[in-house]
Amino acid sequence: MNRVLPPRPLQAAVAMVAFTALLYVIEVVDAVGFHGQLDQYGVQPRSVPGLLGVVFSPLLHANYAHLASNTLPVLLFGFLAMAGGLAQWIAVTLTIWVVSGLGVWLTADAGSVTVGASGLAFGWLAFLLVRGLFNRSFKQIAVAAVLFFYWGSLLWGLLPGNPAISWQGHLFGALAGVLAAWLAARAGASTRTPTGTPRLPGRTTA
Repeated sequence: MNRVLPPRPLQAAVAMVAFTALLYVIEVVDAVGFHGQLDQYGVQPRSVPGLLGVVFSPLLHANYAHLASNTLPVLLFGFLAMAGGLAQWIAVTLTIWVVSGLGVWLTADAGSVTVGASGLAFGWLAFLLVRGLFNRSFKQIAVAAVLFFYWGSLLWGLLPGNPAISWQGHLFGALAGVLAAWLAARAGASTRTPTGTPRLPGRTTA
């Protein structure tokens, strides 16, 4: 698929606003009801109980400032990543979610706890930056160029720096985004005949 916007933009926007609103609800509940104790369910490296963080970490944030810094990237990149439809977006998001979390679990400093949706944001951004190359789509490459112009400085977050920021989550999220773009392009190619004509249901080609 060579689309640059979701096929149903309003539904995609509502979905991303709902997801972001959920992050705020969780942060309010954590701050007011649990005094920040929910953050213990983030990724704890090389600990079997810490594997729960692979599931919960993107939903948790250290504080409101942390969540606010992730809000616009999550909204924008998540919305644009829906260009291939909801089913593809779910597959891409799950790939980023799991690979980013496992990467942090394997490589982060012992004793650390990692929370935040920035791994998702970096994954969606990387997906958007490279999908046009895999799809050979000028439109998607053009969108990637615009995103890189405005958001390319975020890629410095892939490198070690501030010890309070999980560069591992950013790095493995981005790598997962590239992997997801490659897998999505292969899946799209497999639904077409050698001449590029979409297959009809129930028919196969040699």
